[in-house]
Amino acid sequence: MKIAIGSDHAGLPLKRALLAEGLSGHEVVDVGTHSEGSTDYPIYAFKVARLVASGEADFGVLICGTGIGMALAASRVPGVRPAVCTSEYMARMARADNDANVLCLGGRVLGPGQALEILKVFLNTKFEGGRHARRLRMIEEGGGV
Repeated sequence: MKIAIGSDHAGLPLKRALLAEGLSGHEVVDVGTHSEGSTDYPIYAFKVARLVASGEADFGVLICGTGIGMALAASRVPGVRPAVCTSEYMARMARADNDANVLCLGGRVLGPGQALEILKVFLNTKFEGGRHARRLRMIEEGGGV
């Protein structure tokens, strides 16, 4: 599986932990940041989102202070379905029900152990399809009512 990962300065320590322990066995594309200096999260959100949308990566992982900014930016790229997850349950539902393809984590919200477990669940949960696929089509079409 090919995973694109990116973070801003606030997410860098957690990104390093995930790279060291959580992504072994996967092909990883690290788009940055590689520095602890202040940087703008949309740069990395768009890089990862474009890799996922183009099919160059199977999934994306984005990390900022809360995960929220990354999710907002990544959601602007068509075909990308980011999900901020703070628990294993949220990660499971994001994949099973919403076919999320970018996991957004908060480096100032989660510890490395919890983030690793969330990542593991996210990458190993399959989309259920069925009624959930119908709902995703409604979102893609911009309506449904």
